[in-house]
Amino acid sequence: MTNRARTTVEASANEGAHGPATDARTGPQPGDRRRKVLAILAGGLVLGVGAAVTLAVWNDSEFATGTFGAGSFGIDGSIDGTTFDSSPAAPGKTLTFELDADALSPGSTVYAPFAVGLTPTSDYEAAVTVASTTGGTIGANLTYSLYGSAAWDEDCSAASPPQGTALVADHAVTDPAAADAFDLTDIDTPQYLCFVVTAGSGLESGQTGTVTWEFAAESGDVLQ
Repeated sequence: MTNRARTTVEASANEGAHGPATDARTGPQPGDRRRKVLAILAGGLVLGVGAAVTLAVWNDSEFATGTFGAGSFGIDGSIDGTTFDSSPAAPGKTLTFELDADALSPGSTVYAPFAVGLTPTSDYEAAVTVASTTGGTIGANLTYSLYGSAAWDEDCSAASPPQGTALVADHAVTDPAAADAFDLTDIDTPQYLCFVVTAGSGLESGQTGTVTWEFAAESGDVLQ
């Protein structure tokens, strides 16, 4: 065997023992770079899947409940200063005027006590107005004033007329306009009143009729 033949055999033997020889002039082959890129991409996909699996969401709630109801409100009237009850429709309670109220003459004046208070279950103060309507023919010649009193039937007669400033003064009974009268601010303290009705100079013999007063209340502040 020649020297050249031996060299070839040795080279083949070295290749079988250690794998293909690397070409120093070209470096890593394209197949090696592709495998590295795929490995990196595969790693990224694994990380992405891992993030989706470990994501956690928390929820929490807070509740509040309010209970509601309407307050109570109303007024009552009294013709004796003791018994108070409701008369929500005309003609309502009958005022007790002096005996000669049915025999008036021009310029004469008659008196009658009355009281208005909050109902026992009221939750609010009240602003009260008063208005009048008439029946018959006599109303065209009547006016009225309304006074407040500290006690029932106090200073409410010809012998002892009311004192001080009238809550409503010289109001024609035929005038339908409501007049501001008084406020109720204490459930245990009614407003005692005195009606003063005066016949005008135009009153004619034989005229008769009725006058109905309406006390209307509007709720205000909550009672203390």
